Amino acid sequence: MQSDSFFTSLGNTIGEVIRSIVSALKYVLGGFGHAIGEFSAGLARALGMNPTLFNFALLILGLLLLWAAISALVRRSLLGFIFWIVLAVLVLGALIE
Repeated sequence: MQSDSFFTSLGNTIGEVIRSIVSALKYVLGGFGHAIGEFSAGLARALGMNPTLFNFALLILGLLLLWAAISALVRRSLLGFIFWIVLAVLVLGALIE
């Protein structure tokens, strides 16, 4: 019976240590999650769009298309620039409410 109380106290001690580590990680990462959420909400509010994951994916796609248009303009490809800029405007214009 003596070994039962030893293993019980050992299990309790290890459980408390694990719970403390998880609590500390939740505190640190919870702050990052809150900051990311506030950043995305502020960005969406400034752009006039709903803060959904789909809208942010469309925003990234539109910015990539805009980048392709700028690089086509730098390469002096006027037809490519017009093609990419029209696509970028269509995608980014769909985000505005």
